[in-house]
Amino acid sequence: MLTRHWKLDAIGLLTVMVFALIFCLSALPMLRLAYTAFWPHGAWDGAGFAARFLKPQVLRAATHTLETSIWGAVVASLIGLPFAFVVGLTDLPARRILSFCLILPLMIAPQVTAIAWLHLFGPSSTLMELLGFPPKIGSGNPMLGRDGIILLLGVQQAPIVFITVRAGLSRLPGDLIEAARAAGASQKRVIVSIVLPLLRPHLLAAVLLSFMSGIGNFGIPALLGLPVNYLTLTTLIYQRLTSTGPDVLPELAALSIAIGLAALCGIVIQSLAMSSRQTYQLTSSKSTRLELGSMRIPLAVIAWTIVVGMLILPTAALVATSLIPAFGVPLSIRTITLDNYIEVLFRQASTERAFFNSGLLSAAAAILLAGFAIPVGWILSRCRSQIRTVLQTMIVLPYAMPGIVLSIACILLFLRPLPFAGSLYGTPWIILIAYLMRFLTLATNPVTTQIAQIPSALSEAAAAAGAGPLWRLMTIIAPIVAPAALAGCLLVFMMALNELTVSALLWSHGTETLGVILFSLEEAGLGTQAAAIAIVSQMLVIGILLLLDRIGRSLPAGILPWR
Repeated sequence: MLTRHWKLDAIGLLTVMVFALIFCLSALPMLRLAYTAFWPHGAWDGAGFAARFLKPQVLRAATHTLETSIWGAVVASLIGLPFAFVVGLTDLPARRILSFCLILPLMIAPQVTAIAWLHLFGPSSTLMELLGFPPKIGSGNPMLGRDGIILLLGVQQAPIVFITVRAGLSRLPGDLIEAARAAGASQKRVIVSIVLPLLRPHLLAAVLLSFMSGIGNFGIPALLGLPVNYLTLTTLIYQRLTSTGPDVLPELAALSIAIGLAALCGIVIQSLAMSSRQTYQLTSSKSTRLELGSMRIPLAVIAWTIVVGMLILPTAALVATSLIPAFGVPLSIRTITLDNYIEVLFRQASTERAFFNSGLLSAAAAILLAGFAIPVGWILSRCRSQIRTVLQTMIVLPYAMPGIVLSIACILLFLRPLPFAGSLYGTPWIILIAYLMRFLTLATNPVTTQIAQIPSALSEAAAAAGAGPLWRLMTIIAPIVAPAALAGCLLVFMMALNELTVSALLWSHGTETLGVILFSLEEAGLGTQAAAIAIVSQMLVIGILLLLDRIGRSLPAGILPWR
């Protein structure tokens, strides 16, 4: 009786700990942000909250944010939708490799993407000079400003559209398509009459996700917009805080709430759209691939040409820039050098600290979240559906919110001294906590997905043999979901390693991260060194993705988006 009572208490304690963890990492920062925005001096200030949005600079930044986010979503859809259809619905050759390449722009840090395209089309483009297309002397960089931001937001977010729509295509009932083809319907008619209507929720969700990502993007608008004073809300917050200091936190909290509410509206609309997707999941038959016939090879050539333009050429521009001693020096056998790599890896104290800090903080966040993921996923699986939905929404919220919003929330939470800890602002701890908040969902999603696919008979058999819930968690659930937890751990490490949006406002001297150093070097005109760091970070990302792909062979479908 005592043993049974202890088991029940242990389960209750674990449940309370999981609920407290989710509240502290998800709800608490958002509540603190809202309190500062609406009660800046301990009293309600609704008029002041509204007045902060009527400033000309804020209205202009809000207009730029909406403009670039909307058109960025359009560009992302124009790129991602065709790829999703040809990869997910046809017999295009090398689909899996193509999917892997299409995912890369999403995994590569936005600031790396921005720097790569700046070096590709800039007036001192080493690659264009090498290829025989030197830019005109005295010309500006066409990537700077509104149009460049829209283009790169589209490139960065095209994988979001691709993943979302392809997920819908993988669930299409093949018998409907087969029946239509047997009745003599052409492939065009099948797509228009069957595929598109069934995919409507996923299409809407893809566009909304792309739009929300554009609202919160910082790296691309910062590198392409700040040099020409084209400000969005995220870069305005960054500029105001770095130039004025903590005195403007109530104003920045209000702006952060506005960005967060826009993202939250997108989440709600997306959830409502996706709630209708179950209407066609009435069959377990596999989806059918449409045959391209004589168009198979030409479409493959077109697809790979686009991938080369989106991914290979900008990366080649980074490589070329990183191998010259200074801008303006043409790349040749005589001028090629590895000094930039040696400088950033072994000579500069700041970059050495950045590599160490990013590696340590990313590894710590990944390991901690991997440890949290199994009990969190298990408790979620035991909750009622309504409670589980609320908890899952809370977990997703810090990741769906723009990183700049989370940064402001962390500053508000940890600027003042804490009992026994003092102020965490300006220390590595605030960055680590921000990483735990932001990437909790990346660690838990693979685990919860795999727990949902574990046959209930395993747990029932163990329970019949006398095993309690905690014992079943340790001996049955944990070993089965360990590969999924490892996959989530690697995802967190990869995303945190090159992260900039969160750490841009939280770093201080001695706590620089790779994203911050990369941004600072490019701003300081040391583009060749920035290119070297960007190449190293890209190699790390690709290496982790290849390791994830290998682990993904033992994981259920749906955990890794390109498999």
